[in-house]
Amino acid sequence: MTDSRHRYIARINRVVDHIDAHLGEPLDLIAVAAVANFSPWHFHRVFQAMTGETLAERVRRRRLEVAAARLLGSPPESALGVAVGVGFGSAEVFTRAFKAHFGVTPSAWRRGAWREWAARHQQQLSKIHQAERKAHQAVMAALCHDGVPRPVVAATDPKGTTMNVELKTLPDMRLAYMRHTGPYGSPGISQTWQRFGAWAEQRGAMKPGGAMVGISQDSPDLTAPEKCRYDACVEVDAEFRPEGEVGVQTLPGRRYACGHFNGTALEIHAAWQRMFTEWLPDSGWQTDEGPAIELYDLKGMDAATGRMACLLCVPVRAL
Repeated sequence: MTDSRHRYIARINRVVDHIDAHLGEPLDLIAVAAVANFSPWHFHRVFQAMTGETLAERVRRRRLEVAAARLLGSPPESALGVAVGVGFGSAEVFTRAFKAHFGVTPSAWRRGAWREWAARHQQQLSKIHQAERKAHQAVMAALCHDGVPRPVVAATDPKGTTMNVELKTLPDMRLAYMRHTGPYGSPGISQTWQRFGAWAEQRGAMKPGGAMVGISQDSPDLTAPEKCRYDACVEVDAEFRPEGEVGVQTLPGRRYACGHFNGTALEIHAAWQRMFTEWLPDSGWQTDEGPAIELYDLKGMDAATGRMACLLCVPVRAL
C-alpha cells in the first residue's frame, strides 16, 4: 500500500469519526470535506470510493443506528427527543427514515422488533466466522510466531465458567490507532494487529505500562458486518503526531464493567456474548453510550499457545 493511499485512509477516518461526533449538527458537504482537507468538488467521489457509501448515506445510516440504540435506553426518551438528538428535523421524517432502514417503526422497535434485526445480524456473523475459520487460524499461527508481542482477535463458540466482572473508572487515553472495517471476528482484525504491532514496535510506541486497546466502534447487533469498525490502538503521549494511515484519537475516561478474559483468540467473541447475555441482565447496570473496548496485558500473552489475558470493558451506568 502506498504512502499516498495511507494518507487518504487517515483523512477518511477523520471524516468518519467527525460524523459520529456531530450527528446532531448539520453535516453538509463543504464542512465535512474541510475536515479531510479535500476540496468539496472531489471529496464526494473519494469518500464514496473508499467507504462504499455516499456522504449522505453514511450520515443517515449512523444517525439511524445511534437512534436505534437510544430508543432502547432507560429511562425511555421520546421518539422526538431521539430524532432531534441525532439530527432529524421532525418525528415524521425520522419515522419514515427509520422504517425504510430497519423495516419497522420506532415504536415497534421499542416493543421488541429489534430482536429480529439483531438475530439476523448474529446469524450473518456466525456464517462469516464459519467460512473464515481456516483463514483465521492461518493468521493466528503467523501472529504467534513472528516475534512481535501483540493481541489477536477472533471468534468461536466455546463453553466457559462464570465470568469475573469488576467496575473500573478508566482515565482519558490518547491513542494511536489503525482501523479495520469489516466483520468482528474476521481474520482481517488479526492482520490489522499484525501490521499495527510491527509499526508500533519499529517506532518504539509499545512502551512499558502503556495501554494496548482494541475498540469496537459499532454495535454488531445494529450495523451490518461489512460496515463494523475496529481500531487497534496503543497509548501515546502528547508529542505523538499522526503518521500515514495511523491516526490519533482520545478515548474519554468513564466507568466500565470489565470482564476478565484468559484464553485463546478463538474464544473471545463468545466471552463478549456472555458479558451481554449472562452478566449484564442481572448486574443492576445498563450499557452507556460509547464503544466497548478490550484492554490487553502484554505480560499475559503466550506466543507458544496463543493464550492471552485481557479485560473486556463495556461502558455502563446505573439501571
